[in-house]
Amino acid sequence: MLPVLIIFVCTPLIELYFLIQVGDVIGALPTIALSLFTAALGGYLVRMQGIAVLMRVRDLLDRNQMPALELLDGAVLLLCGFALLLPGFVTDAVGFLLLVPPLRHALIRRYFQVVPAGHAVHPGHDEPRVIEGDYRRED
Repeated sequence: MLPVLIIFVCTPLIELYFLIQVGDVIGALPTIALSLFTAALGGYLVRMQGIAVLMRVRDLLDRNQMPALELLDGAVLLLCGFALLLPGFVTDAVGFLLLVPPLRHALIRRYFQVVPAGHAVHPGHDEPRVIEGDYRRED
């Protein structure tokens, strides 16, 4: 709980510091314009990647596979879009870094145990274990 509190307190202060520093170098209006530009560009990029993730989710669902990585990918993209919409250069940098798919997937795999679609995890087995069978419904 303490790390979350520190993030919520320190992030706005760090953002304010950098906004003041950049504003001092290039001026107030260019700083505001740059902040609006990064928000617009980030929103566009998140939208494009979000549509791609949505198409992958639909494709996997059509093949009756669980889109676990894609759902987490979409959740990280949502956080990424939120970070890019916040005014400030530090959150924009974090948001743009999370737009890089290999970094995003590495982050997801680091904090979540994700199995690619179509595979199963079985201790001691390298290959997925498939059990075939038939069933009949009797009412």
